[in-house]
Amino acid sequence: MIAALSPLPAIELAPLLIGATLLVDGVGGVIVETEAYEADDPASHSFTGERPRNQAMFGPPLTAYVYRSYGIHWCFNIVTGPAGHGAAVLVRAIEPTTGLAAMAERRRMAEPRLLAAGPGRLTEALGITVRHNGLPLDAPPFELTPRADAPDIVTGPRIGITKAVDRPWRFGLRGSPFLSRPFR
Repeated sequence: MIAALSPLPAIELAPLLIGATLLVDGVGGVIVETEAYEADDPASHSFTGERPRNQAMFGPPLTAYVYRSYGIHWCFNIVTGPAGHGAAVLVRAIEPTTGLAAMAERRRMAEPRLLAAGPGRLTEALGITVRHNGLPLDAPPFELTPRADAPDIVTGPRIGITKAVDRPWRFGLRGSPFLSRPFR
């Protein structure tokens, strides 16, 4: 049950999500890359307080926080910590395992390695949009299943941020070809 994952700080939840299975309407796969964003983190959307854009980030743990990045693509986060805390884990990449045909159609490509390698690709492949913002992850259309075994996890700096860039709060499955970018 995913309740065992709550309410952990983002920095603790992010590595625990590596190896978990995420499905949206029965389509998805194994989470292979995440990033943690805590409330006191200058790179976090919650750092300056609750606003209409980030309101879901202050909601109950294990709900979706979905936002538009650079006006181009959606990003999917898992809210964590106690309600009102303002922390979340960005899901950066999955290894597609279920519903590959649906993902390929949505992405207009068939290369499994590139279907969900990166936050924008992931949301497009899984059909995640703002309509999922604030929804609980323990009810349809979501299914989040914790990992069975402890995988070999690598850590490194987060990607695409300009603040708190030195924090090693990016987590990935060592050697996975489905990462958005390799770890150094």
